[in-house]
Amino acid sequence: MFITLTLTLVGSVMQQVNAIVLDWTVDSINGLIGTDFLWQAAVRILTIISAILLGKELLSALITFAQHYFGERMRIFVSKDMSQSVIEKVLTFRMAYFSRDENATGKVQARIDQGVSSLSRTVQNFFIDLLPLFTSAFLALILMFAANVYVGLVALGIVPVYFWITMRQAKRLKGWRKEMRTYRESKSQGIKNIIDSINVIKSFNREGIEADKQLDLQNKVTENQMKTRRVSFYFDGIKSFVRQVGTVLVIILTAYLVLTGYPGMTIGKIMYHVMLFSNVIAPITQLQRIFDDVNDALIYAEGFFDILQGDEEVESCGNYRPEKIHGRFELKDVDFTYPNGNQALFGVNMVIEPGKITALVGLSGAGKSTVVNLLDKFYEPGSGSITLDGVDLKEYDTHYLRDNIGLVLQKNHIFDGTIEENILYGNPNATHEQVVEAAKQSYIYDQIMALPLQFQNKASDLSGGQQQRIAIARMFLKNPPIIFLDEPTASLDAIATEQIKNSIDAIKKDRTVIIISHSISQIIDSEMVYALQKGRVEQSGNPDEIYRKGGIYKEIVDASARSLNIQKIADTING
Repeated sequence: MFITLTLTLVGSVMQQVNAIVLDWTVDSINGLIGTDFLWQAAVRILTIISAILLGKELLSALITFAQHYFGERMRIFVSKDMSQSVIEKVLTFRMAYFSRDENATGKVQARIDQGVSSLSRTVQNFFIDLLPLFTSAFLALILMFAANVYVGLVALGIVPVYFWITMRQAKRLKGWRKEMRTYRESKSQGIKNIIDSINVIKSFNREGIEADKQLDLQNKVTENQMKTRRVSFYFDGIKSFVRQVGTVLVIILTAYLVLTGYPGMTIGKIMYHVMLFSNVIAPITQLQRIFDDVNDALIYAEGFFDILQGDEEVESCGNYRPEKIHGRFELKDVDFTYPNGNQALFGVNMVIEPGKITALVGLSGAGKSTVVNLLDKFYEPGSGSITLDGVDLKEYDTHYLRDNIGLVLQKNHIFDGTIEENILYGNPNATHEQVVEAAKQSYIYDQIMALPLQFQNKASDLSGGQQQRIAIARMFLKNPPIIFLDEPTASLDAIATEQIKNSIDAIKKDRTVIIISHSISQIIDSEMVYALQKGRVEQSGNPDEIYRKGGIYKEIVDASARSLNIQKIADTING
């Protein structure tokens, strides 16, 4: 920054050289006219002028290069720091933040990208464009006042008029720019939705509908852009006229002072003042372009700094870190409502005993996954309390808690990288031998070894079922005392399901396990079942006990048996 500011000052001084040289040249040549001059004198004047101007241009080129280099370097470093800061901030946010419609993935990404881009561009504009121009204008104005106060006052009088017009222009455009920010975020989200849903779109032949949605948004963007450009061109025309008025006034006043023999005013001063006035007005002619960028930056900065300063969105994190977690959860009168207003749990009471297997069953939307989300501190209950080993979950260090919980979902995310890197996500400090053992435990080892690059193959090349096993391998590598299984075998074939079930059965021993599954084989292995319906616990007890009572649990088990056609399968096996 110091280097850039120094170069800016030197460059601004260099900008005044042309006007000074031209003043001296005109007066020197004019002094030779009408006299019996020698050509040597004229050649001497032209040689000095050429040397000064060419030397000045060479020096200016070097200064401009250095100024742009250090200014761009500053912009790049600022951009890097802002990008990293906002990413680190987003990673601290609680899950509720990402559940809101206005914080959909595409919108947040657009907010971050446009915020970083516009703010870093503002830094660049200030140091490379705006600051040099205004420094040059200030020096030019000083020179004009030094030469003649009246001409300086004329030049100075034009500046506030120009500023006033520019401010009026910015005020007119502000509302439309905010609309454009919303449109761009929606456009980014729309494109993401199309890519994510491309299979569904094509299978239903709905390309036309999606194209029409985007066309409607594009029309709004186009209309906004046209209104913005129309107003900008209107004000630019007015400012161009004001600038010409200023130039004419400077010429007329300077010529008048020369003709009336005002002390110090020569013919050279006419060109001198015109060129200095150009330097004074130059930053203002560029001001609207820079002002547009600054306005964009201010508008996008709102969304960007909302993220960066969103301390209220940061996950709560206690400091309780016991030497050992046993795994006894207790929920008392827990209510929970998602940020979209959908209440998922109503007065839920549960006791999950350590070292035992607890199954959560119920129809879709019953609140099973919500319970798991609360136990993993992804969300906090609206009312009631949740304790782990007798201590309120809010008191636990969140990172320590999650280090002691293994989570396998119905659909697990595979990161960009190799198979080994994805498995290592369970324990970054694990050895290759431990990774191999985890792969064997999740029955994916043989399939990995059959790949061209084996563990160095890209994980994204695997099928859905294979990716699910990678997620289970992560859990084996993590080896936590508490395990949450949310439909862990949903995307696997029958043989793979049996293999994974055997692996999960092995890791369940002496651990607290909570399983959500529609698979009868998974449910009946549990020691405690909580049957949920519409966010409430309808039944609880061991599987045999509550089955005999009838109710929602029996309905689910019977429906599962019928859907599997168990009787016919048994007849086939026995026959």
